[in-house]
Amino acid sequence: MSSSIKLGTISKAVAPIMLGAAIYAFGLLYFIVPNQLMEGGVTGITILLNYAFNIPIFLTTLLLNLPLFLVGWKVLGGNQIIYTGVGIGSLSLFLWLFERMIKAGWIVTFSTEHDFILASLYAGVTLGLGLGIVFRFGGTTGGVDIVARILGRKFGWSMGQIILAVDVIIIGVSLLYIPREKILYTLVAVFIASRVIDFIQEGAYAAKAFTIISDEAPQIAELITAELERGVTLIPAIGAYSKQAKHMVYCVVSRQEIRRLSLLVKSIDPKAFVIISDVHDVHGEGFRET
Repeated sequence: MSSSIKLGTISKAVAPIMLGAAIYAFGLLYFIVPNQLMEGGVTGITILLNYAFNIPIFLTTLLLNLPLFLVGWKVLGGNQIIYTGVGIGSLSLFLWLFERMIKAGWIVTFSTEHDFILASLYAGVTLGLGLGIVFRFGGTTGGVDIVARILGRKFGWSMGQIILAVDVIIIGVSLLYIPREKILYTLVAVFIASRVIDFIQEGAYAAKAFTIISDEAPQIAELITAELERGVTLIPAIGAYSKQAKHMVYCVVSRQEIRRLSLLVKSIDPKAFVIISDVHDVHGEGFRET
């Protein structure tokens, strides 16, 4: 029974990982390569080899990722390595497919001589969307993605930030081969891609968490429940200065309900201490289901 559940979980992740790899491959060949821009990580190396020696990107992507895949095999056990293999294989496959379609004239790439900012913006969104989907479902496309996932698991670092840091180093080295202005446009694309990756990783649905400290906490909780129909938690607390026992109110609401909740709190206790913080990827009643 457990093996069938595991197989079902894997099968549900394969299609999204393949979709993300397809979007990423499309972004590379549609926006990056035609405009002589760069990328970071192993993909950046494959692009440099393509610029210098006209070696197909799909081929170097596959060959350079094999050693890293073996490293990931030892570190990222279980389903993780399966998802990584799907990501690497899918990326190589779609790179090969899109290269053939471009050569056949079925896809006309976005090439410009003047508006590189537009190319870099769309490249960043496309690459970030593709990688974000792959990461969201537990996969990687090889290269620095494997390193980022390992470091993210061990140290809790943001994968988007890790990739951004490594990409900046590799792109800096490419200054020896690529014009400086193209590198600057590339940095724009890389930065946007990292933001999109984190956005998709953290969840497209963002909410706000209210932590309310007030002597009128029970009344505030009742009003929130009645007016907003949101779940509220009363947390016991003791004032460090006054040594008096009181309650804190904790509640998560959508962005559209922020002002309404603030007004409700003020109507009960204008002097209430309110902390509003970001919440990402909310699941449960009143929000999206898992």
